[in-house]
Amino acid sequence: MSERTATPRRTSGDAPAKRSLTDRLQDTFSSAAEEHRANAGLREARGSRARRTPGRQPRRARLRLTRIDPWSVMKTSFLLSVAFGVVTFVAIFMVWSVLGAAGVWDSINSAVASIVEGDSGNSTFDVTDYVGMSRVLGFTLLVSVLDVVLITAIATLTAFLYNLAAALLGGIEVTLAEDEK
Repeated sequence: MSERTATPRRTSGDAPAKRSLTDRLQDTFSSAAEEHRANAGLREARGSRARRTPGRQPRRARLRLTRIDPWSVMKTSFLLSVAFGVVTFVAIFMVWSVLGAAGVWDSINSAVASIVEGDSGNSTFDVTDYVGMSRVLGFTLLVSVLDVVLITAIATLTAFLYNLAAALLGGIEVTLAEDEK
């Protein structure tokens, strides 16, 4: 038996009066709690690698990035470029909606009409025929789809090229260090 859990053996001559069940349970639980605290203290002393003593320098690890998985790069770049395309589409929609609500297109129409036709006011020019909401959003959607394809392809190609260069040159060396607290 370990010395923490060993109980002294009693001889028949010095047996004290029997204790109640609650006293025995309370003693058992208190000794178990003390043993748990002692074990937790040992575990903290052994396993606390992150804690530093005040005078010690932070640990450093030098690592080398020698390979990037092209499949992971492709999935990540596809997801990020789709998110970028959605953000672009929503931003253009918001800008065009604000410009329309502010009356910018009517102002442009009246300015062009006064310049081209003078005071006659018989203008058939409408700026929204050229830069209307549907045309601009269609163009934005087309550009976003092309960006998704191009960004995904370029990022994947870059991962392949990095792997080739890392095989020849050894990759990028990175030094990691602990936080100084």
